[in-house]
Amino acid sequence: MAAAQSSGKGKNRKDRAGGGVTAAVAQNNGRPADEEDLETIPTAVPRQGDGYHPAKTSGSGVAAGLIGETGRTLTEDDLRRINTPRGLIQLIKSKNVDLEEVRKTLLYEQELRQLQVELVRLQRWVQADGQRIAILVEGRDAAGKGGTIRRFTEHLNPRAMRVVALPKPTDDERGQWYFQRYIRQLPNKGEIVFFDRSWYNRAVVEPVMGFCSKKEHQRFLQQVTEFEHMLYEDGVTIIKFWFSISKEEQASRFEARRQNPLKQWKLSPVDEKAQELWDSYTRFKEEMFSKTHTTFSPWIIVKANDKQAARLESLRYVLNLLPYKGKDEAQIRLTPDPNVITRFHRKMAELDF
Repeated sequence: MAAAQSSGKGKNRKDRAGGGVTAAVAQNNGRPADEEDLETIPTAVPRQGDGYHPAKTSGSGVAAGLIGETGRTLTEDDLRRINTPRGLIQLIKSKNVDLEEVRKTLLYEQELRQLQVELVRLQRWVQADGQRIAILVEGRDAAGKGGTIRRFTEHLNPRAMRVVALPKPTDDERGQWYFQRYIRQLPNKGEIVFFDRSWYNRAVVEPVMGFCSKKEHQRFLQQVTEFEHMLYEDGVTIIKFWFSISKEEQASRFEARRQNPLKQWKLSPVDEKAQELWDSYTRFKEEMFSKTHTTFSPWIIVKANDKQAARLESLRYVLNLLPYKGKDEAQIRLTPDPNVITRFHRKMAELDF
């Protein structure tokens, strides 16, 4: 009887914790944990302004960090000693771990999983309905394009999905119509294709780095809207993302790549010049937006200084846009955050009267 009552109390606490989040209901020396030990988890992911996280210090004046850093590793013996949520918090504090960062990461992982469940439903609809979806992921170097694509594709059926990241063109391809090699990669019936950089290389990267002539660049800007309109009329859905980061954030990510042996392969000669040529990239980017943003193929700007927010809101945008079966049953918000996701808008000229 006593066991049944204890089980009922645990269930009530889980309900009060809210959402589908599993609340810890642990025993402390034979008595239930206090209510104040349990935290209600909100549904929104907390952020600190465009990805900026000020350094936090403990009472000893040492900067708080992440689990896994030197001096902040949780051993198996540490975890065995924990039997209440309060005890876990005290252990993390003793290791000088940033609690707010841990909390944010847990909430991010929770929302990401729910959105990925919806993506699986979306893919089933694409397959059943014979849809053709092309998702273009563009942006400056180190803007988080590849990481976002990985979150999109992590649990999708690889038989109905592809990621296209073309190398530099061969000699034969240089003699072809520019769009020809991309046409071969377009989605088939019932397929989603993610372009990790796309034909828009010729709009920004190539002219900045001198890989194409001015005439080739201008010809591309004239032809690309007609090319995309033909795809639109033929039933291909094109989603164009531009991941936008600050110059300071890009420099920080480049440095992190240099220090991480698992990410050094991401650095290229083009990356090395990205900071030096920042203003040139900006000029060509703005020209691209103004000449290739259309009603049938708009540019979607993603503020990507905060990687986690950028990933979640990009997934939300795609899910919110497409009318897949089961969308109304989603247990998570699908409307993207307008502070992270915006459409490009042409600026009206200011006239003096």
